[in-house]
Amino acid sequence: MQVVPDFSAIASNSFEKNAYQALHWGKNFFGVAHKLTSNRVGTAVNDVRTLAEQLLEGTPPSLRQQRAQKLDDRTLQLVKERFEAVLEVDWQDAEAGLYPKSLLFDNPWQDFFRYYPQVWWELPGIWDRVRRKQYQEFDPAIDTDNYPKYYLQNFHHQTNGYLSDRSAELYDLQVELVFGGSANIMRRRIIRPIIDAAGYPDKSTRILDIACGTGRTLRMLRSAFPEVQLYGTDLSPTYLRKANQLLIDLPGELPQLLQANAESLPYADATFDIATSVFLFHELPGEARQNVIDEAARVIKPGGIVVICDSIQLADSEELGPAIDSFDKVYHEPYYRDYIRDDLGQRLRAADCKVLDVQVHLWSRYTVACKLA
Repeated sequence: MQVVPDFSAIASNSFEKNAYQALHWGKNFFGVAHKLTSNRVGTAVNDVRTLAEQLLEGTPPSLRQQRAQKLDDRTLQLVKERFEAVLEVDWQDAEAGLYPKSLLFDNPWQDFFRYYPQVWWELPGIWDRVRRKQYQEFDPAIDTDNYPKYYLQNFHHQTNGYLSDRSAELYDLQVELVFGGSANIMRRRIIRPIIDAAGYPDKSTRILDIACGTGRTLRMLRSAFPEVQLYGTDLSPTYLRKANQLLIDLPGELPQLLQANAESLPYADATFDIATSVFLFHELPGEARQNVIDEAARVIKPGGIVVICDSIQLADSEELGPAIDSFDKVYHEPYYRDYIRDDLGQRLRAADCKVLDVQVHLWSRYTVACKLA
């Protein structure tokens, strides 16, 4: 008997994939345009400010502000190829049922139209801090007590760092703009390693997301694994408030969130089956990185899995060296240069974990490890 292809299903699938690619290429172009425009405006504004100050002070006018290093055509082509590759693997994993296709189109348009004007409203303050080279400024009303010194930074030049409601509201959009519309895709790349290393999690599985921020990763984990028990910790009370807002409308059990330093997690030994961390380690000094890994290993069960998603490193992405080299200058990441040369595998082995896999997707590196018995 001859089998007739289901052309309607093929057409529908093709339409979905084209829509997915169009959405993310559109976000990519918008993110690049935003960065180019804001950089040019910011440079012009700071040049005018600097000249005015020099004239008022009676000093010879000069403009010596450091400009971000431009990427050459070869590097730009490589980034384009990596973006295309991560779009394809993201689509294929959804097509294979590892997570619902709805996640591919989970774009908070309401937040975009609400917060994008506020992103521009924040930029003059950011440009001024960059010009003055002030990277640890916090409003007097912000409580900075009882936080590690390394945490009290204007990461990404954000106003009040991670300690204000405004920062929490704008964070997800700002990160999407920084990564050209790929931040959520890179977060989703932790789902496949979890399934590959631990099998498909069920209702008995406990997953802890360390430094959960606004809850974006937890939201994806809930969509991919509807029955698992989810937990999240973060140092910032304002980001945890934002995470509650993001997660409360999801079906299933609400993730349990706690304010905590990842160097001293408030859980008993062997509480969790899986620990994840997304975009944390490049914002930690080396000693704190080891402490967080030690704590992650402590709170997971023997045989449990640790998945670390963070920036690419020089050892696995030398071809993107120019882009990596300029990142800490452009976005104020004081521990980044140390991180990109750090050996996370060695740190995991020191915590009695065995590295199972290392993957690279676009701008992110994924280290998967198993706690030894």
